[in-house]
Amino acid sequence: MSILDKTATELGAAIKNGEVTVMQAVEASLSRIEESESLYNCYVTVDREGALAKAQEIQKKIDQGILTGPLAGVPTAIKDNMCTQGLLTTCSSKILGNFVPTFSAQAVLNLERAGAVILGKTNMDEFAMGSTTETSAFGETKNPWNPGHVPGGSSGGSAAAVAAGECFYALGSDTGGSIRQPASFCGVVGMKPTYGTVSRYGLIAYGSSLDQIGPLCKDVRDCATIMEILASHDPKDSTSIKRDDTDFTDALVEDVKGLRIGIPRDYFGEGLDPEIKEAVFGAAKVLKEKGALVEEFDLSLAEYAIPAYYTIAAAEASSNLERFDGIKYGYRTQNYSGLHNMYKKSRSEGFGPEVKRRIMLGSFVLSSGYYDAYYLKALRVKALIKKAFDDAFAKYDMILGPVAPATAPRLGESLSDPIKMYLGDIYTISVNLAGLPGLSVPCGIDSRGLPIGLQLIGDCFQEKKLIRAAYTYERARGGFAGPMQNTGSGVSGGSAGAGEEA
Repeated sequence: MSILDKTATELGAAIKNGEVTVMQAVEASLSRIEESESLYNCYVTVDREGALAKAQEIQKKIDQGILTGPLAGVPTAIKDNMCTQGLLTTCSSKILGNFVPTFSAQAVLNLERAGAVILGKTNMDEFAMGSTTETSAFGETKNPWNPGHVPGGSSGGSAAAVAAGECFYALGSDTGGSIRQPASFCGVVGMKPTYGTVSRYGLIAYGSSLDQIGPLCKDVRDCATIMEILASHDPKDSTSIKRDDTDFTDALVEDVKGLRIGIPRDYFGEGLDPEIKEAVFGAAKVLKEKGALVEEFDLSLAEYAIPAYYTIAAAEASSNLERFDGIKYGYRTQNYSGLHNMYKKSRSEGFGPEVKRRIMLGSFVLSSGYYDAYYLKALRVKALIKKAFDDAFAKYDMILGPVAPATAPRLGESLSDPIKMYLGDIYTISVNLAGLPGLSVPCGIDSRGLPIGLQLIGDCFQEKKLIRAAYTYERARGGFAGPMQNTGSGVSGGSAGAGEEA
């Protein structure tokens, strides 16, 4: 097994045992980036010098017994909407194309204290607004399973980097499925924790009541291990929650006997790809054979989730993005006449089309005369959706369903029809509206050679149940070959999709 074939926890153990040095791990990752980045475009910034210097520093601390954690020395990547001190942080937008923060996000600090080596900042949909990583000002990211397809979004750069072997795990942010959907499209594991579990301090906000940071990684063990590092109470974040149940690796038990799993009939109607339906029900059958109690039920209000989500998210985005005006930091237009003209031209030139679309939508629903009709109504629907989940979790330990109605679309398909792209979030956005945890784990490959993801949704603070079920399924499923398997150099896009024309 080469260094790049290891999971994050396997590499961490190898470093701890002296089988691999931190420098070897970092150099292997940087070599893979150099080899394949021109094809996939997973990164906005690669900090080669900083990573090599950090590798030496971390190795000394490991040798001295200062760093003993399971991920000490393991190379990672950070989504480019999380502040990193002294390292460019752009949100994949022209308007922040020159922004270098003076502080780091709390989630990044937690990783650094655990001995992580940050390779760089990953590409994303501009300000996390999109589902394909095609709205980035720095070019689209491509799916390592087949470069003719999108990796999902908005954390597509992080998911693709993990799938392509360009890092061992990565951080993403999830506002309406932006960790789980790219995890599904790229055949990796992704978790959106309960709202408030991971500090949002230093995360450049899209929708403040919806955003949550989480891991993208190779398997469920990695996911649980990373979550133990990320989860912490942070007084700098007013929504941060103090929890004493964050020993997530304790849930890595191959046992689902007696777990009650509900499958919403609403998720398996018109619009769902038959191959995804078959794969998801196949995974449910595996869990049932392992002793779980699985049954179908009706989850009401699912059809109202998308309009409620895009009303609330756009409203919060229009408020959060008003700070980017060309005054204190970021892009400023070169030619302007007067203050208001400078605002207008800086924002017009600095923001991309999708961000402008959502700012205008948000400004509209918050405007006088429409606030009650749209925004307040959306908040009431959000409360009803939360109640529907509460009723479901009174009967079930978790909900099982698909992550997305289809596997990764071809590049360019979604941007030509934004409404279709929005509808692709049908199975993920309710989780954010209700503040629940959700986990995506690979459960199959479709006839085009593209991965299919299974989504497990839990009640608030019930991440351990999701990890337990996902781990049990993963062990029963066996190994899930990644796109880099059997491809030699690994830059051809993977054998799974090699027969399909890109």
